Amino acid sequence: MNLDEIRKQIDETDQALTALIEHRMVLVLQVAEYKKKSGKAVLDSNREQIVLDKVGSYVKNPDYQASIVSTYKDIMAHSREFQTQFLKK
Repeated sequence: MNLDEIRKQIDETDQALTALIEHRMVLVLQVAEYKKKSGKAVLDSNREQIVLDKVGSYVKNPDYQASIVSTYKDIMAHSREFQTQFLKK
């Protein structure tokens, strides 16, 4: 496989990931709405650690585990930021 073919596959993967992340954000908004109604805090560090542990267990190649878990930490940080902004409205 040449570099252009690999990059094309990366582009296709990025498109699929973007759609999944966007769907995740729709769900994050629903969580924020629930937290607003119930008065819950944005950060639940125990829940976050459970999610990160679960994500780490999904990774088949251990060489990728730290990077993927780190990526999820970033996604979750952005999700918290989004929820915080929503709750300020």
